[in-house]
Amino acid sequence: MIIPYILLQIVFVPVLTVIVIALVGPKLGKKTAWVVVPALIYTSLLLLAVGIELYNGGAPIHEEYVWASVPGIQLKFGFLADGLSLPIALVMNLIVAACASYSFRYMEHKIEAMYGKGRNGMYTVYYAAYILFAVGLVGVALSTNLIQLYIFLELVLIPSYLHIALFGYRDKERIALMYFIWNHIGAGVFLIGIVLTVFGTGGDFEISSMSAISGSPIAFWVVFLILVGWLIKMATFGFHVWLPWAHGEHPTSIAAIIATIVGLGTYAIVRLIIEPLFPDFAPFGLPLMVLALITMIYGSMLTLAQDDFKRLYACSTISQTAYSLLGIGALSILGIAGGVFYFISHIIGKSILFAVAGLVLNQTGTRDMNKMGGLAQKMPITALICIAGSMIISGVPPLSGFQAKWVLFTGIFSQGAYGPWERTFFILIAIFATFLSTVYAFWPLRRVFFGPLNPSLSHVKEAPLTMTVPLLILVLVSLLIGIFPDLVMNFLTTYLESLPFF
Repeated sequence: MIIPYILLQIVFVPVLTVIVIALVGPKLGKKTAWVVVPALIYTSLLLLAVGIELYNGGAPIHEEYVWASVPGIQLKFGFLADGLSLPIALVMNLIVAACASYSFRYMEHKIEAMYGKGRNGMYTVYYAAYILFAVGLVGVALSTNLIQLYIFLELVLIPSYLHIALFGYRDKERIALMYFIWNHIGAGVFLIGIVLTVFGTGGDFEISSMSAISGSPIAFWVVFLILVGWLIKMATFGFHVWLPWAHGEHPTSIAAIIATIVGLGTYAIVRLIIEPLFPDFAPFGLPLMVLALITMIYGSMLTLAQDDFKRLYACSTISQTAYSLLGIGALSILGIAGGVFYFISHIIGKSILFAVAGLVLNQTGTRDMNKMGGLAQKMPITALICIAGSMIISGVPPLSGFQAKWVLFTGIFSQGAYGPWERTFFILIAIFATFLSTVYAFWPLRRVFFGPLNPSLSHVKEAPLTMTVPLLILVLVSLLIGIFPDLVMNFLTTYLESLPFF
């Protein structure tokens, strides 16, 4: 690349922005968002430049740096942008950038309602913590070192906890602690898996060295612990109890980011288990698919039971994230590629829908769908955005959800790890779950935006452009990769085909 230290810049420009926010935030107050947004646009453009180079046949970009050196020992950290990490990092960074712009008006209303006017320090706290999401999420995607990845993962937990505890809704301190404990349990189990890996590799922390333990007795426990740790963080059935609370009661400006954090396990499982330890992971494929199907159905039923607009989308995250696990468990190139593609599509769609829930709450003052109806007359742009988000998560063409499900289901049908009866069973249950997802995607849309206008909402106005335009941009991104799926699949298939076991 012509741009020097490009991956280092992508991760550390937001870190430097935290310092700028600490210095100017107390003076800028609510305008601090305009310090955050340019920084995230810049890093998104850098990721886009890397993506263009890789898409045109360029080699993966690897950067390595020494952060401490003593006689005989060098502690290093590194970043890798390849066909797996690049598209995920780019989409996550775009979502964080879009939500930063969305935060401008949302957090103005939120902070004034909670703490009163003139509390510039609260804006400083919010935005300084907020930009750490970009550091942590992109850092996890680009990391080449297990301890480094773990540090970035834990870094994401800090702003999540602070935002729920300081800016959440009902019983926010208790829910923030619940979120913190559950995610620390998942991270702790994952850390044990890391420690076992380091013992098995003779003290090597590099992800690329994990393949050295493949086939050994310790490999089973490494795969098991890493998988369970991430399944807890992904809120799969049995580990899901924290998600509806934490995901439903945090400030809506970060709801999309929480959904991204939940689904990040899709990337971690492929990078840390599939890539280096595929033969050792193979026995877990069938149980993972069964767990995914149970989670999909249970999450759908839980979602359909909600009357709270925001909590409905929170519960749907349980079901939607499981689609990616279903694809990964298929043990085929298209299944795994479909699982990752679905993760990318889902976080775009869920970002849009959570943001819509925030717009409706911001404009109407309620989350209860029983008190809504006919809002399309008052908020036509928001209604259009909600339709697009619903189409994404339910898999309606031409948006990205359709292509992601198509690839995923093709991968389940085409893989040879299971017999025809198992494949048929998986597909039938998955299709039923897809039907349920279509119901819970469009059912609230009708209740909120269509039908007669509730007289109590006659005063409602359309949301400001600073909140709707970023969402329209995300809709366009979904439309683009829905019409041209090779923009994602070219990266994923190139990466997967380079692995020695496919």
